[in-house]
Amino acid sequence: MSDPLNQVLVHLDAADACADRLAVGRQLVRAHGGALSVLYAATPAYLEPGPDGMPGAPYNRVDDERRAKARAAFDRVMAQPGPAAEWAQADTYPLAAAFARHGQYADLLVLGQRNPADPNAGGVPADFPEDVLHATGRAGLIVPYIGWNRPVGRTVAIAWRESPEAVRAVAAALPLLRKAAMTHVLTWRSGREADGAGERLARYLAAHGVAARVHDGGRAGAPIGELLLSRVADVGADLLVMGCFGHSRAREWLLGGASRTLLAAMTVPVLMAH
Repeated sequence: MSDPLNQVLVHLDAADACADRLAVGRQLVRAHGGALSVLYAATPAYLEPGPDGMPGAPYNRVDDERRAKARAAFDRVMAQPGPAAEWAQADTYPLAAAFARHGQYADLLVLGQRNPADPNAGGVPADFPEDVLHATGRAGLIVPYIGWNRPVGRTVAIAWRESPEAVRAVAAALPLLRKAAMTHVLTWRSGREADGAGERLARYLAAHGVAARVHDGGRAGAPIGELLLSRVADVGADLLVMGCFGHSRAREWLLGGASRTLLAAMTVPVLMAH
């Protein structure tokens, strides 16, 4: 049994890692079926705060250069054999809300981790992925800015805790889990988690045709985010599935510690849901 990802939506911008993001989206559609959509979305330069915190000047040239760079990456990737997609761009703002209007009609969003050292990453705030996940209610596959040119989903690690966020992430990941060669369930207990949570998830996954190996780390003796990064490397995972923990209040996003660490230091694509 296998579910297609009927609609995958990739966010495009002028960042250097944009092409990798689009390639990952095409790989997922090629492996799982469905259709691929892309959407260029960036805040206009005149709406970005300047050094004094006030909106900057209306530099249309900056917007044109960013759009041209993203379009060049799109054309370069789409010239390779694989699923087709049409170029499209958001025409309303604020940015996360504009992208979310399209993302609500996709099964999976492919987003990018922001590289603070990339001069081409302007127009997209650092918290864009989190804001989009909150606004759409959809799961997002976040691709690290360090670059990714390997298949996604052959060896999957699930950061499991018994929470609605983690449940939604696992549900969204089931099409990928069914095709994975190996799935690892990673658990730790910080004081309130019950024993056997990993085994319970493994039984649930088995009912959906997914065999999983459980790694119970016992009581967490270090920040969970750091433990996750280490264990993901140990098992050779090319995808991490986890809930995006936090809450939104007056458009302010406060991430849980593990989510914050992963989004800052991620080394593999991370499928998250809020």
